[in-house]
Amino acid sequence: MKKTLCILLFTAIAILSNKTQAQIKNIVLVHGAFADGSGWQKLYTILKTRGYNVSIVGNPNTGLDDDVAATKRVLDRQDGPAILVGHSYGGAIITVAGNAPNVAGLVYVAAFAPDKGETLGQLLASYPNDPLSGILPPVDGFVWYDKAKYHTGFCADLPKEEAQFMVDAQVPIAASGFGYVFNDIAWKSKPSWYIVAKDDHSIQPDLERFMGKRTGGKVSEIKGSHVIFISHPEEVAAVIETAAKTASAK
Repeated sequence: MKKTLCILLFTAIAILSNKTQAQIKNIVLVHGAFADGSGWQKLYTILKTRGYNVSIVGNPNTGLDDDVAATKRVLDRQDGPAILVGHSYGGAIITVAGNAPNVAGLVYVAAFAPDKGETLGQLLASYPNDPLSGILPPVDGFVWYDKAKYHTGFCADLPKEEAQFMVDAQVPIAASGFGYVFNDIAWKSKPSWYIVAKDDHSIQPDLERFMGKRTGGKVSEIKGSHVIFISHPEEVAAVIETAAKTASAK
């Protein structure tokens, strides 16, 4: 009898443990400035092939509040918990949208991870300007990336033809996004993973390391340009899978 009870007890514990550690199947991807959702295609294909339900946010980049709202609309469509992934300015978006109750974890890909009271402009100004960066001054309230510097400053490890398409399809960002003061910070209450792009010329790699370290999450580095999710999709997918397998599904 005692042996039977022990077996039942261990079985119950195993079942509860598996439920707690259940792999999250929903992945929501948020693009950054000067790009659009099509940049996620390679990563999307990898994750879909591995059985994940992948959604891509078409954030308009018309202001932080608009972009967060667009992300929350996609999160509301998820059946169960989700891992929220942000690239570049998309990291700022997930820092706010990640407070949604169904977000189980955050993955920052060469992304901003602001803290309370900070602005993106302040973070960029806190490190030396990279001469290869092509972020231009605002025009009519929006910021574009210099076409002449887009390949070398934004996506140097992509073929010239691919870079040309991206520069012609770039989505500008509202200048107000650089002055937005952050308040409720999702990475303070949600587990996070941060990927540093070691050859980034749009956000200083040392700034990325600083932001990643202070989130308290796992920080990894990939040798590649600002768009490492395009040039190294397998490596980025591995980090997202780790998040999906280890973040709490509660």
